[in-house]
Amino acid sequence: MPSLPSKTLETFPNPAPGRDFHIHMEIPEFTCLCPKTGQPDFATLILDYIPEKTCVELKSLKLYIWSFRDQGCFHEDVTNRILDDLVKATKPRFMRLTAKFYVRGGIFTNVVAEHRKKGWKPQPRVELAEFATQSNTRG
Repeated sequence: MPSLPSKTLETFPNPAPGRDFHIHMEIPEFTCLCPKTGQPDFATLILDYIPEKTCVELKSLKLYIWSFRDQGCFHEDVTNRILDDLVKATKPRFMRLTAKFYVRGGIFTNVVAEHRKKGWKPQPRVELAEFATQSNTRG
């Protein structure tokens, strides 16, 4: 039986709950409808999060994202609604959703929404220098 769009977000246990680790997803095929004209809007969604006890299951996320295809949504509303639903399902330490909508009427729209668990403090970022490899030749 073929899959159908769904508003259900499934999760699975975080495999490393004692560690802050970053999950990055890019969803390049998000579509919804303009609530004013009914024309399709297209966006790339970028999801970044640090899980607490659960992670979002990818197939359910795909079917959830698909459920917006025939809905009229303002960019700002749909971005915040998706973030709220993901936060409700996963209860992460941190989550950021960036929605990069394609041009409409000569305007690109990017909407960024964030959630931080109360009391959560991010670990300091570690920057590692890139080392160029050079062959050691003696002459």
